[in-house]
Amino acid sequence: MANEGNHGLGVGGDTQRQAEGFNYGLLCKFLVPSLIGVLAFLFPIEVDGQITILMAVLATELKTALTNYMILLVVIIVGISALLSTWITLLRPAWVKPESFMAELFRVSMPWLLLRLGGLVTTLLIYFQAGPQWIWSSRTGQVVLNDLATAIVTIFLFAALLLPLLTDYGLMELVGTLFRNIFRKLFCIPGRASIDATASWLSSAAVGVLITSQQYERGYYSARDAAVIATNFSIVSVPFTLVIAEFVGLGHLFIEYYLTVVAAGVVAAMIVPRLPPLSRMGHDYYPPGGKQLNEEVPAGSTLFAWGLKQAMNKARNAPGPGALVKSALQNIADIWFGLMPALMAIATAGLVIAEFTPIMTWLSYPLIPVLELLQLPEADKAAPALLLGFAEMFLPAVVAAGIESELTRFVIISVSITQLIYMSEVGVLILKSRIPLGFFDLVKIFLVRTAISLPVIALIAHLVVFRA
Repeated sequence: MANEGNHGLGVGGDTQRQAEGFNYGLLCKFLVPSLIGVLAFLFPIEVDGQITILMAVLATELKTALTNYMILLVVIIVGISALLSTWITLLRPAWVKPESFMAELFRVSMPWLLLRLGGLVTTLLIYFQAGPQWIWSSRTGQVVLNDLATAIVTIFLFAALLLPLLTDYGLMELVGTLFRNIFRKLFCIPGRASIDATASWLSSAAVGVLITSQQYERGYYSARDAAVIATNFSIVSVPFTLVIAEFVGLGHLFIEYYLTVVAAGVVAAMIVPRLPPLSRMGHDYYPPGGKQLNEEVPAGSTLFAWGLKQAMNKARNAPGPGALVKSALQNIADIWFGLMPALMAIATAGLVIAEFTPIMTWLSYPLIPVLELLQLPEADKAAPALLLGFAEMFLPAVVAAGIESELTRFVIISVSITQLIYMSEVGVLILKSRIPLGFFDLVKIFLVRTAISLPVIALIAHLVVFRA
């Protein structure tokens, strides 16, 4: 997982004195990896007449090269995850040390074990087209296995390899220092959280929640701070937003799509912390007596100069090539073996509910007039998609793929990202942490975020992206 990115705020005397003298070697160690990371993830390029990003090109090329093996690879990954989890969780073999990465990855709670086994059963039924057709049909299981799971394998392979260039070499420290005063005023959270939140946006939702949880448990955030950060900034990564855009046929609008997500996400992050249930949470610290570090910039130093010093200090302690590769491989394993089985089970179940039962249609009836008021075509088809995101963030995109209107597809996938609370990953991680948020708190936050982001995104889509 990504490093925390907060160490620079507590710069010790020796490290600070070393950073006082300008060091071109450290500057290069900070700039070169960070710029490569920006070029890989955030710099738009044109390929075959379409705007995309470098990492997407790499993932697409790999998926094309392995076309005949991708589905089988997913089946093998899910099988390994379920079988190793069963063995290590139930039998606890001596060769798996309690504090090892293998234990962290495969020694899971019973609900998670059942979910991984359920993911394996689901995957096998889809792969062999066995059992009830509603599990493996072209509208449910085949979509999850053939399109979603295979895309995740390639996209996150390169994401795991390249993301440390954004998070581990000082870019987070510089960006965090520059924006921390804004975070205090706009989002009602400590300035130091800007580094945490920025890492969450650029890394992954899971990393964001874990960083926030660790900071809370170490006494750096109050309960309200941690809850606000986890439910407003632990957004899915840039690579996953790209997966969604490509899946619904809007890859050519990726830049506009991501900028819309950022704009709506910022608006939601300004408003949601000021509304219940977050506004009613206390400022208690865990453990009792915990206290955040001093954030003040030293007298006589500008924000940029101090941020640059912290970035160079971060670069000084950045991982070498060996540690970088080891961390990347662990991230890949965590995504493939930890996420894939749960995604297969939950995404397929969500699609079955959406496609073969009237439940989501019934629940979404009140949303249809709202979507019509926002002048979105095919409102009756789009309404269920806005609720499916609570189960799994990718499900709205699956529904959107069957909608003809590009405008409506654009709004659905943008809202699905800014809703942020989806139980297949973020919700479960928050509930497992010590952050004092319950299931119904997450339901309320999901609905509040939807109500805020939907009109903002529809307005941007009408006036900017699809203007006549």
